[in-house]
Amino acid sequence: MTAPTERAFSVFDPTLDGDRLREECGVFGIYGHRDAAAVTALGLHALQHRGEEAAGIVSFDGSRFHSERRLGLVEDTFSKRHIIDQLPGHIAIGHVRYSTTGGTILRNVQPFFAELAAGGFAVGHNGNLTNGLTLRRQLVDEGAMMHSTSDTEVILHLVARSRRSRFVDRFIDALRLLEGSYSLVAMTNKKLIAARDPLGIRPLVLGDLDGSPIVTSETCALDIIGAKYVRDIENGEVLVFDEHGAYSHKPFPQVAPRPCIFEYIYFSRPDSMVGGRSVYEVRKAMGKELAQEAPTAADVVVPVPDSGVPAAIGYAQASGIPYELGIIRNHYVGRTFIQPTQSIRELGVRLKHNANRAVVAGKRIVLIDDSLVRGTTSVKIVQMMREAGATEVHFRIASPPITHPDYYGIDTPEREKLLAATHTVEEMRQIIGADSLAFLSVDGIYRAVGEERRDPARPQFTDHCFTGEYPTPLTDKTTADAAPRRPALLAEAS
Repeated sequence: MTAPTERAFSVFDPTLDGDRLREECGVFGIYGHRDAAAVTALGLHALQHRGEEAAGIVSFDGSRFHSERRLGLVEDTFSKRHIIDQLPGHIAIGHVRYSTTGGTILRNVQPFFAELAAGGFAVGHNGNLTNGLTLRRQLVDEGAMMHSTSDTEVILHLVARSRRSRFVDRFIDALRLLEGSYSLVAMTNKKLIAARDPLGIRPLVLGDLDGSPIVTSETCALDIIGAKYVRDIENGEVLVFDEHGAYSHKPFPQVAPRPCIFEYIYFSRPDSMVGGRSVYEVRKAMGKELAQEAPTAADVVVPVPDSGVPAAIGYAQASGIPYELGIIRNHYVGRTFIQPTQSIRELGVRLKHNANRAVVAGKRIVLIDDSLVRGTTSVKIVQMMREAGATEVHFRIASPPITHPDYYGIDTPEREKLLAATHTVEEMRQIIGADSLAFLSVDGIYRAVGEERRDPARPQFTDHCFTGEYPTPLTDKTTADAAPRRPALLAEAS
């Protein structure tokens, strides 16, 4: 039993656990399948990397909507047969969540559902609205009652307030008021709806499973259920499925897409295709570009697992330096709770990663990772390599320095907490303790995705974390009085 004067805590140092860019969310929807909820659950399993805090599914059986939303991993709830049996119907949408706006509480778990004048409506959202707080405040001031603290809930209210007769037009009316990024899956008692923001910042793809259309965040979710990839849903497109077929709407002025570059660097699974490109091959190409831009004399190339693996392979191939697994990752570690002694806290990083001394000892190593955020984990990794006997540690990052925060669904620290925003490369090298440190250039990352270079007049990707150029208005950030009243916090039992 824990002594009264002691408290249990996670062995993971929060500064280490927060030293990664966190995935936003993942969405999945299917129309016209007798096992719609079961298929959705499988799809969410494949999207688990995009959100590990909560998961939910809403289905419709022809007369009633059914909802199950829980905190925790997909398998914690939706691997149970009796749960799936409680979600009958031929239409279903699902969502996995990592909170970028709103806290981790049950009422923020999506998909959200509401009864509107036109009938039941459910929606799941991947992305972040940069005017969500402003819209929320306006709606509350006009009498709206908000149940969650998530920006997604404003979509329900905006759809409800539209005076258009057709539901799809009401939905589009709501979209016209949104700023920022969104890939949406929504459903009524008759329709499955998918929508992507005008710039296509967040990904969304269309698939087919034996004649049943599927919309989801990544192609890996299609692979797990044996579905065929049909195409990417276009930027600014609203796609509707019902008993009469599929209908594509293009309600926004056509502009060139600017998908998020971080889908290639970090967020998407390496076995996914994003924008017609293999994520795995792009990450290898980033490593090859890095080897050309920042070569060094070394004996082995070592990835920081698992994020740095494809780039390390590319770096090794381009440089001719052998690739070795100099760090072994423990894939089975949980958030172990133990007594709060400093010596145990310091072991937190070793629960996730351990040096492979046979590979590292007496060697000059090139460490490859995909990004550097706060730098706290990098300090521990470099120290681990030196303690394992590495004679030199050269750190290479397969993306440019992150100098600006994100407002489109990536959980980034405030700018003053981004190491590259406040330090030079040499200062960062000294902080993490490496013999050398280098980042991939912005043009290098564009070459890796198949472009000749970044077009400064019309950037091909959303890359503000590196360049500071945000592609949409940041109304909530720039409006002086945008901070809303603090929402009431309701603790829920399950």
